Order: sequence, then C-alpha cells, then structure tokens
Amino acid sequence: MSAHPLSGSVVAVVGASGVLGTLIARGASARGAHVVLVGRDDGRLRSVVEGAPVVVGDLGDATLGGRVVEAATAAHGRLDGVVNAAGVVAFGSLVDTEDAVIEELFLVNVMGPLFLARAVLPALTEAKGFLVNVSAVVAEQPMAGMAAYSATKAALTAADRALAKELRRTGVDVIDVRPPHTETGLVDRALAGKPPRLPQGLEPTVVAEAVLDAIEAGTSELGSSDIG
Repeated sequence: MSAHPLSGSVVAVVGASGVLGTLIARGASARGAHVVLVGRDDGRLRSVVEGAPVVVGDLGDATLGGRVVEAATAAHGRLDGVVNAAGVVAFGSLVDTEDAVIEELFLVNVMGPLFLARAVLPALTEAKGFLVNVSAVVAEQPMAGMAAYSATKAALTAADRALAKELRRTGVDVIDVRPPHTETGLVDRALAGKPPRLPQGLEPTVVAEAVLDAIEAGTSELGSSDIG
C-alpha cells in the first residue's frame, strides 16, 4: 500500500452532497487536492467547494463512473483517486422489509460501488491512484433489525478486500473504511423502518479526517476500532 499525498492530486468524492462526503471533499481541498464533486443534489454540490467540477447522478446508475472520469479529465487531465461516501440504510426485520427496499439497498450499497469501480479503474490505473469505499461497522458486527443493510456492507467490504488483491500489480490501492455509528443524519433518512436505540455516534469530522489521513498514510483498511 502506497501513500497518496493529497496536495496537487485530483480526487472525486461520490456522495459529496451528504454530510460525510461534504466534509471529505472540503478536507481534501484544504489539503491541496483538486476535487470533483459527485452526488444527487446539484444545488448542495455547488456549495461544497467553490468552483469545483460537479457531476450530478445516482450511484446506482452504471454510467456515473464514466461521467466522473470525463469531468475529472476535462478539468484536470487525470483522475488520481475516488472516495465513495454514498449509501442508504433501512431498518426492520427481514420479514417486514419489502422487496423494493432490499433491491435499493443492494443497488446503492453494493452494485453501485462495483459499477463505479469498474468505470474509474482504467484512469486510476494510469495514475497509480486509490479507491476508497466507506462501508460500516455492521460489516464486522451485523445487527438484528438490520439484516439486509448489514449484508450490503459486508458485501462491500468483501469486494474491497478482493479488489485490493486483484489490483495489487496495477499500483491502485483500495481502502475499506468501516466507521462506527456516526452522526450524519442518515438514520433519519432511512428507506424503511425506525432505527434501534443507538449510542451517541462519532462526529462526522472525526471520520472524514480519518479517511483523509488513511489516504495520505497508505493505510489499507480502517476498521471500526481504528476510528475515533
């Protein structure tokens, strides 16, 4: 695993219109990176980092990654790194979870990141860059009432670990991040169900800085116990 200094690099942040993605994008910019902002809310994206290129789209759209590469290369000539901080959550017993909710969880949390990785890897290979996926603590500690969500995050972590091995000779580094519960407000935007009683979560700034530090230090994984 190589260190990837952010100063002067070109980094796309997917989910940059969300709380955590916004902090990661602003933090990367503060460390000298040229950021490309990717998300579903055009107005919100344009307020994150002034003048940064914006790509509006849904992670479940298989064409999104290609548009990210196009925007980065048009603005800066290359793409050095991608941080995926997008995701959705749902709560409730599996029996009570509708098919459409399970499908949406897997589309956004698993299939979308795989679509994205497949599209951006040629550019990242050329740059010998990095790919970061924000998974979750439930990949390590699955929770009752969150079976489908836990499964998606475990699948994403498994994909990251496999990709890290698959890409070893290309020079592309893959970083899997599994933060504990973080106060991003995601639980209030669940696709379905009500969250269980959760302990006070981490401040999002703690997770954002941990992600940026891991990129620059060349850390291959951040488990839940490594953050905060």
